[in-house]
Amino acid sequence: MKTTKRKVNVGILLKGIVIIVGNYGSGKTEVAINLALFMKEKGLDVTVADLDIVNLYFRTREAGTLLSENQIRMILPEKEYLNADFPALNPKIAGLIRTPTELTIIDCGGHEKGANILGTFYDLLKSKPVHMLQVVNPLQPDTGTEDMCMAMKDRIENASRLKVTGLIGNANLIDETDQETVEKGYVFIQTLSKKARLPVEFITIPETLMDRPHMKTFSCPVLPVNRRLLPPWKAQL
Repeated sequence: MKTTKRKVNVGILLKGIVIIVGNYGSGKTEVAINLALFMKEKGLDVTVADLDIVNLYFRTREAGTLLSENQIRMILPEKEYLNADFPALNPKIAGLIRTPTELTIIDCGGHEKGANILGTFYDLLKSKPVHMLQVVNPLQPDTGTEDMCMAMKDRIENASRLKVTGLIGNANLIDETDQETVEKGYVFIQTLSKKARLPVEFITIPETLMDRPHMKTFSCPVLPVNRRLLPPWKAQL
């Protein structure tokens, strides 16, 4: 019997200022990079601003060449501060917030420590229509339950003085992610969405799993992702 191949929903409609927040290890920087590349491919004018001065290993600036090759503008700290882990805020970010591109993605540092840096731009952001999206990986110890995710959301909101407007499901075990990982993560983020009363903007699925014959059709948009970042100890292998 002939079967009809089902396609997942890839209808991500984000525009304007999109702030990516989350805990350490949530995968928010990978999400930010993949979202930028995906939306650029759809024809949007995309800019990425790197506010992650907290995580030593996974920051959008490490993918600067890749983004540049795809005509995605990137706002970074000045060159002398590129490898620094202390505040070196570029005034260009303030200008970008005042006059955002069609899609402006701000990659914020993890936990409330990263959100504190975002809070320095509160006066500029408070009058803007901002999407602040919390990346959730329920396989991380800090966000393994709905209550822990809610507590993380509160900490980020208090530090930034901004409200989370939506959720991104990013259930993954890095190289060990399989279909079961994705499907269990989908159930988790849908339950969290109801509890937090926030929409699921999209979930992520590794590109290698997108064509699996038994991959179910999800009710929310999907972002296909490829791993773009490696920690230094793997990058040198």
